[in-house]
Amino acid sequence: MPEFHPGRAICLCSGGLDSLLCLCVLREQGVHAEAIVFTSPFYAPPDPIVKSIEDLGFVAHPVDFTADILALLENPPSGFGSCLNPCIDCHARMIERAWAYAQEHGFDFVATGEVLSQRPMSQVRSSLNRVRNLSGAGKFLLRPLSAKLLDETEPERLGLVDRSRLLDLQGRNRHPQMELAKKYGIKKYPSPAGGCKLTEPCYCRRLKNLREHEGLKEPRLMELLNHGRHFRFPAGSLVVLGRDRADNEFLRTAMRGGDVVFRPVNVPGPTALAIRPAPEDLPLARQLIAAYSDRKDVTTIMVSEMHTASKPIVSPEPIANRETFQPFML
Repeated sequence: MPEFHPGRAICLCSGGLDSLLCLCVLREQGVHAEAIVFTSPFYAPPDPIVKSIEDLGFVAHPVDFTADILALLENPPSGFGSCLNPCIDCHARMIERAWAYAQEHGFDFVATGEVLSQRPMSQVRSSLNRVRNLSGAGKFLLRPLSAKLLDETEPERLGLVDRSRLLDLQGRNRHPQMELAKKYGIKKYPSPAGGCKLTEPCYCRRLKNLREHEGLKEPRLMELLNHGRHFRFPAGSLVVLGRDRADNEFLRTAMRGGDVVFRPVNVPGPTALAIRPAPEDLPLARQLIAAYSDRKDVTTIMVSEMHTASKPIVSPEPIANRETFQPFML
């Protein structure tokens, strides 16, 4: 057995229970552990994740991962999952980024909360090995929750981690993790459902459509994917219709040059943002507002149409049928 000198670990942390346990297991044996939190429009907002990490007494480092994912969406070496999720290559790239961060900031190794065989494709032994090899971290990648079931890593061999105090979790049974959560005082954590929007069919349908038309170069357009109802009109215009007040407020702030914002004036209703619309699609956008506004006691909806750097134009629109817009909904 090598002499034990606790090392420094940078841990990938999604805010889920397993990644929080990874931090706690390492800290329990004296390892200095900090978290790296990758952020992008495709993931849950980072603030609650960072808070859950900091509440346990750890330091969290948010790192933007958007460009990495966009590059992988073009042609992931390991292919996609059931939707547009390049899970294996995405995770390998995260570990690659984390390992580069570790070397730059004086950490000895990278750790993740992966559990052997917890997921049928991405966490079987062959996939874990592929991720390790693609990442470039090699044997400096440690999975503390299943370490006793996996090959020895350099942190263990060098005495930076005590292998005897690591764990042997495997499979989909969550009870051992829940018991560990009680032990470490972890009271709030999300369900293990994933959280990546690239696994959601509806979201990916919108993303594919955006990639085919406007492309994936504008961050605000990707952020729009998280808001409202999306329509692709006959002349090619993308129109996003708010579902609630938060959507409406976001759509107004997301307006840029060449865009048009629509909203009802005389009744409550949604805001719509048309992205650089074709002129022939503007009447249909006004009708969309009339169809989704509160139509009680009125036969005409006054629709405000605001172009960039100009005064709004208000025009009357007769009540429209929502079914008319079903063929255009993404």
